[in-house]
Amino acid sequence: MCGIIGAVAQRDIADVLLAGLRCLEYRGYDSAGLLVVNTQGQTSLLRRVGKVSNLVDAAAQMVLSGETGIAHTRWATHGQPEEMNAHPQVSTNISVVHNGIIENHELLRKYLQGKGYVFLSETDTEVIAHLVHWEQKNGGSLLEAVQRAVPHLRGTYGMVILDSYSPGRLIAARSGSPLVIGRSIGENFIVSDPMALFPITRFFTYLEEGDIAQISCNDIIIVDQYSNCVQRREIESHLEYESCNKGTYTHYMQKEIYEQPKAIKNILTSRCTNGVVFFNELDCHAHALFEKVQHVKIVACGTSYHSGMVSRYWWESLAKISCDIEIASEFRYRQSVVRENSLFITLSQSGETADTLAALRLSKKLGYLGSLSICNVASSSLVRESDFALMTNAGIEVGVASTKSFTSQLVVLLLLVAKFCGLQDKNSSVEKYIVESLQKLPDYIDQVLLQDKLLSELSEEFADKNHVIFIGRGDHYPIAMEGALKLKEISYIHAEAYAAGELKHGPLALIDTHMPVIILAPCNTLLPKLKSNIEEVRARGGLLYIFTEAQSGFLNSERMRIIVLPHLEEVIAPIVYILPLQLLSYYVAIRKGTDLDKPRNLAKSVTVE
Repeated sequence: MCGIIGAVAQRDIADVLLAGLRCLEYRGYDSAGLLVVNTQGQTSLLRRVGKVSNLVDAAAQMVLSGETGIAHTRWATHGQPEEMNAHPQVSTNISVVHNGIIENHELLRKYLQGKGYVFLSETDTEVIAHLVHWEQKNGGSLLEAVQRAVPHLRGTYGMVILDSYSPGRLIAARSGSPLVIGRSIGENFIVSDPMALFPITRFFTYLEEGDIAQISCNDIIIVDQYSNCVQRREIESHLEYESCNKGTYTHYMQKEIYEQPKAIKNILTSRCTNGVVFFNELDCHAHALFEKVQHVKIVACGTSYHSGMVSRYWWESLAKISCDIEIASEFRYRQSVVRENSLFITLSQSGETADTLAALRLSKKLGYLGSLSICNVASSSLVRESDFALMTNAGIEVGVASTKSFTSQLVVLLLLVAKFCGLQDKNSSVEKYIVESLQKLPDYIDQVLLQDKLLSELSEEFADKNHVIFIGRGDHYPIAMEGALKLKEISYIHAEAYAAGELKHGPLALIDTHMPVIILAPCNTLLPKLKSNIEEVRARGGLLYIFTEAQSGFLNSERMRIIVLPHLEEVIAPIVYILPLQLLSYYVAIRKGTDLDKPRNLAKSVTVE
């Protein structure tokens, strides 16, 4: 979603703001802007549609002098991507950058128009600027004006507000959209993602729900939703700063695909010993709760939803614990029945996904046994608000299309299933089998990555296609869904996934001589059934691309391409089979000429509904 950076310093901060915006580009956006004000109250506002580079080029043509400033990358919600709709939005001396959606903006707009305010944009954000300006006219400090304005807002927001008549301080307010304060010597910052500040500071304070903060060069004041002054814990980040450096790779996505063996090794290190799973981050209370679990409820969005779908097969076939998985945006808006002794698990790369966070908060009112998050960001809202958390330790992922986050989630989920197997049987052969299989996983992935050239050549056959079908059975059906998602989100080819047994219930109507069909065919008990499904597609002239093992019996022919993968332990096969689909999607997108690290209309972290 959109990116925010604000700064209060004793130096010109325009270059700092622009550098921060560059580091926030991965979040998805269509326009960018900044505003700086100096100690004399002289203000410079600059906004541009398109890439941050457009803003940087424009900034180079003018003098931007100021020690206090705010900047933003906007992903359009209300209003087209135009300069008038870019942030900051301004009301006389009040300027605002805002992530989120103000749901009652139309009512507020009418109210403020009645007070004489003229709106120059189509955004919901301009409502905030005028509302704060109106409240400030009623007296008190900027902080007090914001405190009076906030109760009138409905929806989600992470916003930073600047008063050009009183430079040297910023006000930040959070409800549903993350904001982080970065502390340095003689200067302070507020950002939506600490990655934007890694070159400057490693000391961060995360605002909680309902917090309002005032920052100046040397002071940080935080009040909670009840107007009480509070202290929030400062965290020193030890993350490696890799995000602004692709190294030898062409794209972040390519880099992150190749980082998967390392990411998986990081997960397994210290968590697996002699065939037994140890989660050092879980205390005795977690283990006591686990022993009561009779059902698992998983809630997630997008790629994380697919990883949850794969794990359902593991929970039920290996741990013998019933499991269901649901899209967070559906779960939060329906009346559900909580099964007895049910563990609520949320999955998210960022830990800030709005619907998943809302689902977690709802679960606390419904009577679940407890909540566990599986996440890649230790400081995220999801981790802080869950009873327990397991970290994927995948490292920063910049590419919008999740790759290493997906496989890392799968590995942690499988370790968790193994842990439950061990709780049921102290000498569990299943736990040992899972651990030994996972320890082979990085080597298997390395073998698949060696097929990079083959998949690049194969991608040429998809360059002129507009539709692709993916097919899988069992725990490979969700992998087919994830493969289709990867292809559609970065190459813009319409791709759909189907369970192979459903072909005769509709999808066969789509098969003709121009339709590519990607089939996942591991050597497992379902292979004979899948072969029958393949023959149905073949008889109708479909172009078949079969990902399988050498001993499967498939042979290359004019309309059937075989991509051979290593012989695998069945339990880890889904994790391996996504790798060639990631690579294929990557190379198809290159041939299509898309901006695959920042695909159109998409954001890395969806922090609004």
